[in-house]
This record gives sequence, structure tokens and C-alpha cells, in this order.
Amino acid sequence: MRKPRSVRDADIAGKRVLVRSDLNVPLVDGRIADETRIRASLPTLQLLLERKAGEVTVCSHLGRPKGEDPVFSIRPVADRLRELLPDDRIRVLENTRFSPGETKNDPEFARELADGNDLFVQDAFGSVHRAHASTVGVAQLLPAYAGLLLERELTELGKLLGAVERPFVLISGGAKVEDKLGVLEHLGGKADTVLVGGKMAEQIRTDNPLPFDVVLPVDVVAASEFAADAEAKVVPYDALPDGWLGLDIGPATRELFARHISQARSIFWNGPMGVFEWPRFGEGTKAVAEAVASSGGHSVVGGADSARALSELGLADKVSWLSTGGGAALELLEGKELPGVAAIPAAA
Repeated sequence: MRKPRSVRDADIAGKRVLVRSDLNVPLVDGRIADETRIRASLPTLQLLLERKAGEVTVCSHLGRPKGEDPVFSIRPVADRLRELLPDDRIRVLENTRFSPGETKNDPEFARELADGNDLFVQDAFGSVHRAHASTVGVAQLLPAYAGLLLERELTELGKLLGAVERPFVLISGGAKVEDKLGVLEHLGGKADTVLVGGKMAEQIRTDNPLPFDVVLPVDVVAASEFAADAEAKVVPYDALPDGWLGLDIGPATRELFARHISQARSIFWNGPMGVFEWPRFGEGTKAVAEAVASSGGHSVVGGADSARALSELGLADKVSWLSTGGGAALELLEGKELPGVAAIPAAA
């Protein structure tokens, strides 16, 4: 895998540096619900300050605003970043997606971002699969380098593309098989065991058979309707009552999946096993999270929902690497080129 040049090798002293961080964190009523990505951005910013950068300008998108929607203002995030890293040399720009030129990779907006800066550091792994003005456009205008987080993401996820210690277990869940089908097809044949839960298990069973064996649920927690307090019962996976919905993997499947995971030496997990946000349907995701966290293997977890589950269970520091990128991680593991990485010159 191509290795971009590193910020470690950049001449920083006295320079004005534009940093593309990933500050796209969940906000609830204007408050930060999870600051994992903010904290993940700190090491690169600290490095720049320690190496005496003259000024550090941070930019990021937040959510999917339509125009300058104050609900998506990055101000609360900027305030928290300054609390964690108080330094007058740091300033944070408003949400890049407030400009229509961001997602279009508009040259004029890219020049606006780059203006007044001496070099560019790309550290937003969660956005490098998008060819936007703040990920690709500015990298074509300023000397560009990979930040510490981006480097680590490429290294940890890249391990899964090379020779892995076996058994290699791939765990996939969530609602949309089309989002993860590329990874399943690219890595599935390499894995010793592929465990599939969530709604995508049903889709694979009925609509998207794969060219290798997968382990599907044997039982589910079924509900009479899609509601947190719906009537629920455990039923065999192939005997779901008419009109009922499978909203979590059942106890037999949890045990089956945990047994496979406990034997693994390499693990990649992306996607919950059900509607884990509702306690009644969160036991399957919890069981997988606990099994991955307690395994003795090299464990990599990607995707916002899987990351959230680990964080809420206090297990985030029990896995080898918790990726900050959802779509970017999936595309990298599909073998695709990431535009935001390709825009950075290769390491010497």
C-alpha cells in the first residue's frame, strides 16, 4: 500500500499550517455526545505546536448541513478543542460544508482555505475517501503531508490487507449490505470465518449470496413492530413469524459468534448485530463487543456504531485499534484508492 509522506518530516518551525482534522462529532441539543474524534485529532496538533508552528488553522466538516445552518455550527466543537489544547496559535474555521464549494471540490473554495498558509496536513481519515475541497483541493495548492492519525489508520487497517495471523475472523453487521459488500467480497475469501449479523444477514441470505461460506444467525430476538418497547421473543432465524422483525441476534447466536471470536488471532469488526441503541435489542452487539475486547488477537474495529458500542461499554481501549473512519475504512479494505491520501506525495 502506498505510504504518503509524514508531517514528522515537514519543516514546521515558524510556518502557518492548515490542518484538515475530523471534528465531525455527534451533537445533541448543541452539546457534544462523543468527543472521541476531537481527542484523536490532538496528537498531530500537539506535534505542530511543539515544533514551533507559527499558526495552526484547523478545518473540518460537521454533519450534512444545507447551507449555513446554525444547528451544524462547529463552534461547540472548537470550544472543546481549545479547552483540551489551549494555545493562542490555534484557530478553528467554521464548518467547511457551509460552503457549497466544499463537496464540489471547488478550486475557488480550496484557494480560500489555502490562502495565507505555508503547508497542509491531512489528518481526517474519516473524510479522505471524499474528493472535497478540504481533502483534495488544498493538497494540490500547498505542500501536503499526512498527520499522525492518518498514518496510524493506514498502518493498522493496512495490516489486514497483508499477511495476517490466523485464524482471521471478519464480523459484519448493520442494516445495509451494499455499504459493506465490497469489504465482504475483498476480505471474505481471505478470512477463515465470516460472521454476519444485523439486518444485512437477512439480505445476504435472501438477495446477496456470497462466493464463500458465512456464518449466519441461528436465532434472533424478534419484535412485533419496530419500537423500543415492542413485544419481543427469541425465535429460530428461519422461523420468524409473519410481520415480525428480527432486531437482534439471539442467545444461541451470541454464543456461537463469541466462540469463533475467542479463537481468532486477527479480527475486523464493522457494524452492530441489531438495533443496539434500544437496550432490549442490544445484547447481541454487547456480546460481540465483549468477545472482541477479550480476544487475544489483533483486533481492528471500524464504523461509528461499532465504535459507539465499544465506548458505551467502556471497552474502547481493549481493542488493538478503533478506527475513526467508517466509509473510509471500508473503501480502504475494499482495495480502493482514497482521493485524500492519493493527493499527498508519497514518502521518500
